[in-house]
Amino acid sequence: MSSDDPIRPIVANRKARHLYNLLDELEVGVELEGTEVKSLRGGQCSLQEAYVRIRGGELWLVGAHIPEYAFGNRSNHAPTRERKLLAQRRQIERWTKAVREKGVTIVPLDLYFKGSLIKANIALARGKKVHDKRSKQRELDAKREMDRARGRRR
Repeated sequence: MSSDDPIRPIVANRKARHLYNLLDELEVGVELEGTEVKSLRGGQCSLQEAYVRIRGGELWLVGAHIPEYAFGNRSNHAPTRERKLLAQRRQIERWTKAVREKGVTIVPLDLYFKGSLIKANIALARGKKVHDKRSKQRELDAKREMDRARGRRR
């Protein structure tokens, strides 16, 4: 697989950037069954309630919903089963230490095709307080107003 393989997004967890301060990001592989891949090629997936758990020195994607493949037979996959994420052992150990801190978790940001493989971006994150969300929204609104004013002058 070359580094210039096209990246085709499948789904993004847009709320994650709003609800969490992202401390570190990592690209990981996702271990899937055949009917899950077929369903993802159709663009169906939800990461809204998903999170990543570390169990037994492995990363597991929990709560991601990949609907059953429409043309699958009785050996179709379970839509919300836990899926293993593939990362280097040193990275998993480093993130395990970070997650032991109070208030730090791992959230999935997006799923995408990289060549023929399915990858996920996950992030080490700390939850935002309500006042943090409001101040961030105020900053974005102010920036948007300045851009509008600048555009009217031209």
